[in-house]
Amino acid sequence: MSAATQAPGRVGLLGGSFNPAHGGHRRISLFAKQALGLDEVWWLVSPGNPLKPSAGMAPLAARFESARLQARRAPIRVTAIERELGTRYTVDTLGALRRRYRRIDFCWLMGSDNLGQFHRWRDWRGIARSMPIAVIARPGYEGAALASPAMAWLRRFSASAASLARGDDWSAPALVILRFDPDESSATAIRRADPDWVARFGSRSLRDQVTRRLIDDRPLGQDPNSTMEETSAR
Repeated sequence: MSAATQAPGRVGLLGGSFNPAHGGHRRISLFAKQALGLDEVWWLVSPGNPLKPSAGMAPLAARFESARLQARRAPIRVTAIERELGTRYTVDTLGALRRRYRRIDFCWLMGSDNLGQFHRWRDWRGIARSMPIAVIARPGYEGAALASPAMAWLRRFSASAASLARGDDWSAPALVILRFDPDESSATAIRRADPDWVARFGSRSLRDQVTRRLIDDRPLGQDPNSTMEETSAR
């Protein structure tokens, strides 16, 4: 999808390594879509997470394909747009998305485990000022999240899911806490139970569902989709 094509009005952004994607990702995405009145959810499959070790990280193509499988027949688009943008930090990715897709109202989706360490993210206040944040509460992590430095600042901007869904005020900063029945799915548990999962993914030629670019594991400068202007701009 390009900025010139018809775009959905409201999109939730769920970032992660998706190593691999699982039913829990799908479930929280559909729950957030309904609760917040979103048109779609985009899964941002990260080329690399600065807060996670690279050991044990499957190739991007395999993680992308696992996400495509989980997102099938749902209002979810899977994208590796961070690789094209050359952004490493969430604040930079979100800024680039807002500039590229100016007609879309974005909302950042994250788990309460991430809220607990949100203050460690680069320019986390800048993220909060750029779009509403919806936190999906996960049992066992709520204590750390509620006591976190980020929550101490964000608490004053609390909003209800209903107010965002009605469209009363889609401004930022805004913090919405979403609670739903826990899902026991875990990427860590899947890797332990099926350490060879990656062998089943990554061999097909797939296109990004937002940018329509081919997905592979080569550095951006060696990407057959890239233009000289794009690679030099990094």
